[in-house]
Amino acid sequence: MYKALILLFVAAVHSQTGNSGDLDSVISQIFGKPPGGNTGNTGNTGNTGVDDKSKGPSTIVPPFKPNDPNQDLSCKMDDGNIGECVSYYLCNKNNTVITDGVGVIDIRFRDGPCQSYIDTCCAIPDKRDPDNPIKPDPEPLREGCGWRNPKGADIRTTGETAGETKFGEFPWMVAILKIEPVNDKEPEGQKLNVYVGGGSLIHPSAVLTAAHYVAAGNPLRVRAGEWDTQSTKEIYPFQDRDVASVEIHKDFNKGNLFYDVAVLFLAKPMDLAPNVGVACLPPVTPPGQRANPPPSGTRCFATGWGKDRFGKEGRYQVILKKIEVPVVDHATCQDALRRTRLGRRFELHSSFMCAGGEKDKDTCKGDGGSPLSCPIEYEQDRFMQSGIVAWGIGCGEDGTPGVYVNVANMRNWIDDKVAGKGLDPRVYTY
Repeated sequence: MYKALILLFVAAVHSQTGNSGDLDSVISQIFGKPPGGNTGNTGNTGNTGVDDKSKGPSTIVPPFKPNDPNQDLSCKMDDGNIGECVSYYLCNKNNTVITDGVGVIDIRFRDGPCQSYIDTCCAIPDKRDPDNPIKPDPEPLREGCGWRNPKGADIRTTGETAGETKFGEFPWMVAILKIEPVNDKEPEGQKLNVYVGGGSLIHPSAVLTAAHYVAAGNPLRVRAGEWDTQSTKEIYPFQDRDVASVEIHKDFNKGNLFYDVAVLFLAKPMDLAPNVGVACLPPVTPPGQRANPPPSGTRCFATGWGKDRFGKEGRYQVILKKIEVPVVDHATCQDALRRTRLGRRFELHSSFMCAGGEKDKDTCKGDGGSPLSCPIEYEQDRFMQSGIVAWGIGCGEDGTPGVYVNVANMRNWIDDKVAGKGLDPRVYTY
């Protein structure tokens, strides 16, 4: 039933919050008005998305209903015969997709015989029953948290020219949605899912995110397994769960975003699947030692559906994007931020870490709460979440890193809240 709901990508403020404070305003209050321009939050580069040139929300709607009886599914095949558009896994002609590459999906190919690039024009005799799809050979089952799927989870794609992820590549990535009525005068009427930012699944029943846009107390929903927000045709569907309770760090300050961390506890656990998995968190820091992020220069992945640039020209992303950015040590980052309009006396709080500083490689508006995933040493394709997208000055400004919550510094607090709900922190421990 959730597939019938509309997913809205709402133009949030720079710090990715519609209700808990505009970072641009916060910086203006503390440091004065900038000479010109805006700040942007830390965001993914790319050129696929939804225009954000109006003052209203950007709406992402599936292009057509898969079961719409009025939808014309006929198509012309390569041999000139008439076929029917079906999902790629419902046509026998694609049953060699894994062994020889036939049927690999090109995500750029949106003007073929079928309206959806995930569909294929199939001869009627080759059409399979929806209850008997073709599934590729499953990947070996890997136990534990933090496993990336660099080739994707079952769907094999090509054409990722703008930083698009593979389907299920980062299975811990989730979208956080506000539940709002279509008509304010009918609060119990039809509801919309309104996108507010990202998060990470750290337990089937818990999501880690930034505090600054969940602090307002709106009813929330979490979507796991999402990839292409305009398609409901993936072989493994997304999963929606309502949020039962929210735990926000006791020292969170919405004015300066110190301790910008929250854990959302779900009303019902997510079902783990090839496209839905849990993140690993950094190890617990022994008493008396400093909780440091990964070493400077470590290449990590930031993921999200946020804008490709700040401002009216920016576009929210349709397919989940990734960008690889280097970790920047605390002192270097503070020096770089002091060269911005924050000024030479700016002090970067210990609850933050930094990554990025490379031109056109950054997170941005709408990416708040999303994970920064860094490789676990000596374990191929395994990652831990070292950061949470928090804020930044501009998007992809050359030499200015993005600012993230230092998850290592929050590990003890996270464990305490998770265990307090009767959940096991070992789920996200590697």
